[in-house]
Amino acid sequence: MLTEFDEWGVDERQYWLRGVEPEKAVAYDAETRMWHVYGHPENVQLLSKPKVFSSNLQRVMGAEIGGDNPEETYDELLYMDPPDHTRLRKLVSHAFTAKVVADLEPKIAALTNELLDEVKSSDRLELVGELAYPLPVTVICELLGIPAGDRDLFRKQAESLMPSTSDDVQLVGRFEGQEEVTKTVIQRHREFAEYLQQFIDDRRKKPREDLLSGLVHAEVDGERLTGKEVASLVDTLLLAGHLNTTMMLSNTILCLDAHPEEFRRTREDRSRLPGVVEESLRYLPPFSVTSRVTAAETELGGETIPADQLVMVWMATANRDPRVFDAPAEFRPERHPNPHLTFSRGIHFCVGAGLGRLEGRVALNTLLDRFPHLATIPDEPPRFIRTDQMFNAHTLPLAVST
Repeated sequence: MLTEFDEWGVDERQYWLRGVEPEKAVAYDAETRMWHVYGHPENVQLLSKPKVFSSNLQRVMGAEIGGDNPEETYDELLYMDPPDHTRLRKLVSHAFTAKVVADLEPKIAALTNELLDEVKSSDRLELVGELAYPLPVTVICELLGIPAGDRDLFRKQAESLMPSTSDDVQLVGRFEGQEEVTKTVIQRHREFAEYLQQFIDDRRKKPREDLLSGLVHAEVDGERLTGKEVASLVDTLLLAGHLNTTMMLSNTILCLDAHPEEFRRTREDRSRLPGVVEESLRYLPPFSVTSRVTAAETELGGETIPADQLVMVWMATANRDPRVFDAPAEFRPERHPNPHLTFSRGIHFCVGAGLGRLEGRVALNTLLDRFPHLATIPDEPPRFIRTDQMFNAHTLPLAVST
C-alpha cells in the first residue's frame, strides 16, 4: 500500500503508516507496563483532561528510575500542569500571536531564498540540512534577538532534542534505559542555560524590542522569571517552533513526491498549499506519540486505568481513525474538516502551530517557484531516524532543476 515508504527503508515499527489498525482504542501492554490510547475520540478526551491525565511524568518516573533525579528534569513547559503551566504558557504565547506570526512572512520568504542561494549544487538539494533545519531555527533566533553568529549554537541545542539516525529508539519497557537519557537531557539543559545567561543578563540591563527581553522583564504573579525559567521557555520555543517545522517541511515533500498527481496539481494551483500542509500533518505527523500519567483512577474507551499509570497517546494512529477520517490511508489535501491531532489538543496544543504552518507554506511556495523539477533520488533515498515515536527524515536528497 505504501510502496514508496517501504523502498525508502522507513522503520517497520511505524505500524500506523501501514494501515495496521489496533484491535482496541485503549489497551494495556503488560510487557511494557504501559497503557496505549489509539482512538481519535479517546485521544481528544484524554488531552482535554489535564487534571486526570497529567503531563508531570515525575509522578511515576521519579520513583522508578532512581528517585533522586533533580526536579529540573521536568521543569519544561511540556511537562507542567496547571497552575504553573498556565502562567508560563501565557508568556510564551506572546511569541506566536496572529499578528507576530503574520508580520514574519516577508522575513521567512527572504530567509528561505537566502538559504537556497547558498546551495552549491545546481541540480541537487539536501532538503533537511540545507533548508528544513536552518530555516526555523533562524526564525526563532530572529524572534528572540539572538545574533546571527550564535545561530549555530541554537541549532545544535535543537538537534540535541532529537535522536540521531544511528539510534534505535523504541518502547521496549516502561523506563528501561531512561536514567541515562535523563542525565543527558539534564546536562544539555544546564549547558544551554549557562550559554543563555549572558543574553539574559544583557537584557536585564538593556532591554530591546525582542522576545527575550519580553521574557526577562515579564512578571508572573508579581514576580519576574528566573534565568532558569527563561532558559526553559526558550527550550520550549525551540521544540515548538523548530523541530515540528523541520519535520513538517520534509514530510510534506515526501507526501507530494509519493503522490505525483497531487504534486502536479499543487504546483499549478498554489491555493492548495494550506490543504497540502494540513493533510501532510495528518498523514505523516512529525511526532507519533506523546505521554501522560494518570493522576487518579479513570475510565477511558471502556477501560479502567488506575492512578499513576504511564499512558502513551498515539496521535499518529488517531489521525487514521476510520471513525473520524474517511479513507484514512489515502492522502487527500482537499480533506475537510481535517481534525488531526498532530499539534495535540487542550492546554498543550502546540504554541508554534501557526508559525509552523506559515513557514511550511512560504518555504514550499518558494521551492516550487525556484525549482520546476523537484523529486527524490532513487539511488540516494532519504535516511530516517530509527524510532517509532517520530517520523523524520535525517537527510532528504532531492534532484532539482532551475
